[in-house]
Amino acid sequence: MIECRGDEMNAQAVFKLVADRYQTMPAYLWQRYPDYAVLRHADNQKWYGSVMAVSKSDLGLVPGDETLVEVLDVKLDPEDVELLQTEPAYLPAYHMNKRHWLTVQLDQVEPAVVERLLATSYQLTAK
Repeated sequence: MIECRGDEMNAQAVFKLVADRYQTMPAYLWQRYPDYAVLRHADNQKWYGSVMAVSKSDLGLVPGDETLVEVLDVKLDPEDVELLQTEPAYLPAYHMNKRHWLTVQLDQVEPAVVERLLATSYQLTAK
């Protein structure tokens, strides 16, 4: 199980999970966004997740609100993406294909849910 503060999920807990389970270290690919991390397979370099702190305004949550929210993008089956987007913790993918990817607000989901979503995304992007 993921170790995190109480029931709150955060980026550091995601990084610990993927290091322990998938031997993945976050990759920081953009100079302009030094805190945006990509999670990818060691063998095929395909992304299975990304972790970012994005403003509520950019996520379409609260216009003009620059408060940052830690989010995780994961790849899922399109049916699951559509179904989960009916719940407030999930949003259309931020800067990813919105049919196949989903943005998860980390502070609004249980650690076990994040574990399952990452496991699905990891499997879908494997060789």
